[in-house]
Amino acid sequence: MTPRKGERPPLPEPLEVSIVDAHTHLDACGAKDSAGVSTVVDRAESVGVTRVITVADDLDSARWAAEASTWDDRVFAAVALHPTRTSTFGDTEKAVLEELAAGERVVAVGETGLDYYWDYSPPDAQQEAFRWHIDLAKRIGKPLMIHDRDAHEDIARILDEEGAPETVVFHCFSGDAEFARRCVDAGYVLSFAGTVTFRNATTLREAASLVPSYQILVETDAPFLTPHPYRGRPNEPYCAAYTLRDLAQVRGENEVELAAAVQANADRVFRLKTVTSSDIGGRAR
Repeated sequence: MTPRKGERPPLPEPLEVSIVDAHTHLDACGAKDSAGVSTVVDRAESVGVTRVITVADDLDSARWAAEASTWDDRVFAAVALHPTRTSTFGDTEKAVLEELAAGERVVAVGETGLDYYWDYSPPDAQQEAFRWHIDLAKRIGKPLMIHDRDAHEDIARILDEEGAPETVVFHCFSGDAEFARRCVDAGYVLSFAGTVTFRNATTLREAASLVPSYQILVETDAPFLTPHPYRGRPNEPYCAAYTLRDLAQVRGENEVELAAAVQANADRVFRLKTVTSSDIGGRAR
């Protein structure tokens, strides 16, 4: 029987070395409370995806992500206003995000950046908000998590003009090999989602093959961008294992070595080792 398109992909074989899903949206995956969060992360942990970073795109999801990170010690948060939400971005939004971003289990400012694909927010408003988020990341000393859709040149220009934070992560990297080299040379970290597994993503796969092992992360962006061969079906953090394995093949690397590298990178980039279970009293179950 052929699985229905709306069904989740099957659980993959567990990874030998655990990894972090560097960018997901647990609320959009249907995890509305602590029990739902633990259910989703339990599935991920069963295949070796042992920690996740749940990411906000508006103020409500930013509040939710920050709170959800206190429910389960495998969950961390990133908060920002998505570029498509920046048509209204004033003192209220800034005050809320500043307070949330300071939280101990909020490990990044994101996702922020530019999106020229959707016509939801004017480019000028997006760029102004992006500059503010860059400043916030620098002031609080946390990584900047970038959303870049059809906006490579303006993203690079604004980072140069403002002065990039110490750590910059290109979430769901979508550039070609040339842009990847520019980002690598600038010291940025490139995070690859299920799109890198798509068989028609030739230029993206070329880009992924040249990123140094110490500048690469793996993510799902769940519930979106489900990896091949389950494209179009609902994504979840456990599917990062599929992407990791495919990425290892693209790069001609050993799966275990790549998993160890992306795990170490996530710990370093987001300083996960400094945020322990004692901060929230242990794992939620």
